[in-house]
Amino acid sequence: MNLKGKIAISGRTDTGRVRSHNEDSIGDDIEIGCVALADGMGGYKGGEVASAIAINTIIEHLGNELPRLKNAGEMDEETGYTKESLILRDSILLGNKAIYETARSQPQYQGMGTTIVLAGFYDNRLTVAHVGDSRMYRIRSGRMEQITADHSLLQELVDRGFYSSEEAKESLNKNLVTRALGIEPTVAVDINEDLVLPGDVYMMCSDGLNDMVEDEDIRLTIQDYGANLDETADRLIKLANDNGGKDNISVMLVRILKAFPAEKSLYQKLTDWLF
Repeated sequence: MNLKGKIAISGRTDTGRVRSHNEDSIGDDIEIGCVALADGMGGYKGGEVASAIAINTIIEHLGNELPRLKNAGEMDEETGYTKESLILRDSILLGNKAIYETARSQPQYQGMGTTIVLAGFYDNRLTVAHVGDSRMYRIRSGRMEQITADHSLLQELVDRGFYSSEEAKESLNKNLVTRALGIEPTVAVDINEDLVLPGDVYMMCSDGLNDMVEDEDIRLTIQDYGANLDETADRLIKLANDNGGKDNISVMLVRILKAFPAEKSLYQKLTDWLF
């Protein structure tokens, strides 16, 4: 299904005011309804290499595999996830393998890695697959909600009761991730599935945004300027830079313009009619 006219996408990435180069990467393919953001880490240009490998590998795999699915939204009986979710997961695993093997074969990139947050839109649904602390938020009816949970030491401490959410905002350990692509031969990928509604706005970001800008300021910016996603993305980048721009800043925005139910096959229509 080509989602042009059904969803709108805008993305921005910026070096920020402190770093010398940008280790973030973003990518999307509106025809297959996929959006991705990666925040790299590593030595000499390692982070930008890792994030670029992740985005390129993932988008290429999705472009090859998603159009081959015959029945959108079909559930895999073994896992309980949709077939689309499993393809998104597998694309991340391929990205992990590509980064890991590159780091092993090229000593200058040893230890490089990247976060990833990946979204796929299909059949009025959303799958979010992620590794690391890059985030996805949903803004619906004026309310903003974080969909992903950070894979970070700080989040683990919050979950165990050592920090409150407010105390966590002031912690110096907020950027220590516990999971990333490229560090090990394989990696655990978290998957979330949800239904989408026209008018929803979904925002992905690297920690260069959410560390610099309060959630409420992000929500108000999207509420005030969300009709123009390009302007919204620009303003979010500017807010982060105005507040110090201590890290690279990346934002991806998706607005649901209209419903996009999957077309049913003749067999599905006959089954619905009979039963």
